[in-house]
Amino acid sequence: MNKYEVLYIIDASADDATKEAQIAKYSDLVTAAGGTVDAIDKWGIKKFAYPMEFKNEGYYVLMTFSAPADLPAEMERQMRISEFVIRYLVIRK
Repeated sequence: MNKYEVLYIIDASADDATKEAQIAKYSDLVTAAGGTVDAIDKWGIKKFAYPMEFKNEGYYVLMTFSAPADLPAEMERQMRISEFVIRYLVIRK
């Protein structure tokens, strides 16, 4: 098991239930693959330095987790096709 961090930005115009559903979706993805979620840090809505996808602000979430080596690729695939995730970055600690 490797330790990872993922920082992702959810569309700020989404309602609170959708934001929580997205956070739960990615934490459930980790636990379903046999990993553990160490911490979920919700940073809240922040302004962007420049517009991304015609939006000026987003809801930032930082999640640290331990998981098998093949999970980050699957997580990136899931985030890439999500209509609510604007940007994401997965790094190995």
